[in-house]
Amino acid sequence: MVSSLPHPTTAAGRDGLAALLARPEKAVVALDFDGTLAEIVPDPERARAHPGAVPALAALAPRVAAVVVVTGRPAGVAVRYGGFAGVPGLDHLVVLGHYGAERWDAVTGTVQAAAPHPGVASVRAELPGFLDRIGAWPGVWIEEKGRAVAVHTRRAEDPEGAFEALKGPLGDLATHHGLVLEPGRMVLELRPPGMDKGVALADYLRETGARSVLYAGDDLGDLPAYAAVEKLRSDGTPGLLVCSAAESSAVPDLAARADLTVPGPAAVVGLLAGLAEAMAEERTEESTDGPTDGQGA
Repeated sequence: MVSSLPHPTTAAGRDGLAALLARPEKAVVALDFDGTLAEIVPDPERARAHPGAVPALAALAPRVAAVVVVTGRPAGVAVRYGGFAGVPGLDHLVVLGHYGAERWDAVTGTVQAAAPHPGVASVRAELPGFLDRIGAWPGVWIEEKGRAVAVHTRRAEDPEGAFEALKGPLGDLATHHGLVLEPGRMVLELRPPGMDKGVALADYLRETGARSVLYAGDDLGDLPAYAAVEKLRSDGTPGLLVCSAAESSAVPDLAARADLTVPGPAAVVGLLAGLAEAMAEERTEESTDGPTDGQGA
């Protein structure tokens, strides 16, 4: 293992990293966006990828089968906030937005999308009045996400109290409209069933025929992707699970299942850059260790 790379704390994680480095052309690197490539900010519309993210991805993407960003955001929004469009070296980048309901490919620069769930439009229309009727907490606000709707409590005077008070009523509202409620860090998202990062990631890995995978995330919504990688590992495909969070602020359920915890997006970018450098070194060593004196191996 290259010394500049952090060391996974689990045997499965070390096997996953070794597989990534041994056959990068068969590896998929999958990443959440908010909290992983971009810092969490009070206003989600102001989130932007870490300044080093695009250079690191552009160095890494040509060396692996694919880099895929798996996010609950609309695909086009993630592309815009990430600065991914038109970047040399990012031909192997795919963005799976809305948990896979939308897909943007760097090669075409276009978004493909499934038909929207009718329950989202109904919730969108009902939600403001619904929050007023149940006495919503000051500072709570609604984020329109196209194929989903999110209620944020981070700006409330008591963010955790508002989160807990709203979780039950919003869960009932989601069920009434055929949706599911997805809790995150001070956010409650109402979205269609069958849409999660695990489904999106597993489908994409099958499509690419990946022989190893790295997945990095930071929140509860990333647990299904963790489960997908764990399932692949049980079937013999190596994988590395990365938690993006300082130890003091890590989501416990995620950190407990991670092979490697790094302190936020800057460290994720450092990991990606380190992987690209390590893969380049491996390729250089292979070229210099080849047969000599006209003798075949």
